[in-house]
Amino acid sequence: MSTATAQKKPVVIDWHPADIVAALRKKGWSLQQLALFHGYASRTSLAKALAQPYPKAEQIIAEALGIEAREIWPTRYNADGTTNRARGAKPMRPEHIRIVSKATTTGRGGNPQHRHGQ
Repeated sequence: MSTATAQKKPVVIDWHPADIVAALRKKGWSLQQLALFHGYASRTSLAKALAQPYPKAEQIIAEALGIEAREIWPTRYNADGTTNRARGAKPMRPEHIRIVSKATTTGRGGNPQHRHGQ
């Protein structure tokens, strides 16, 4: 009796954050040094990219390692190197959209800034 073996797709996973930090150390960088070198006021700015998408920080880290950002975070990039994330603000959920009438926004006096004797 023979059984057919289905070929499985290789699992695509991002580098582990500790592997990214270790690779930077091997190149002579820390995330803090890299952030300060690139003009970030906060020393932890680039660390955000380890946990969530942050294209600018991802590019800086990848350049320091001498590789493409999509090699480090394949789940965040398309095959051509473009990000697979939509740009701009997230749309509001319908339950959070509030219709405001003109009378509510301006009140009786016209300018909402100057209500209640302010």
